[in-house]
Amino acid sequence: MTDPAAATTPTDIDVVRDRHVRITFGDGVVAAFGVHALRAACPCASCRGWRERGEVAWPRPGMPDVIAVAHASLTGAWGLSIDWSDGHSTGIYAWTVLRDWWDRGLAGGLVDEPADPRPDPPR
Repeated sequence: MTDPAAATTPTDIDVVRDRHVRITFGDGVVAAFGVHALRAACPCASCRGWRERGEVAWPRPGMPDVIAVAHASLTGAWGLSIDWSDGHSTGIYAWTVLRDWWDRGLAGGLVDEPADPRPDPPR
């Protein structure tokens, strides 16, 4: 019987700073996330707030549109912290969230954004 935790437990992490973060999960699935997609989908509160307001999280006005991983480190046993070349460093990419995003074909956001709480305008 396969351990269900294997699907969200990395066994290898390869960071190619200007291209991708590739994660091999315990069940053998290899997921490669482009750095542009990861930065744009940053799960931190600031980036989520911008997306909730219909703005892009990256690149922000006045920021370079070229991005690279400056530094990456494990956050406990549950995720990856990435310091980006644009100075941003507050997002933590949880293994479970990354695996779910990969399994969805990178469809939608990295994290579920709450629905707009405002009612639809009258017609």
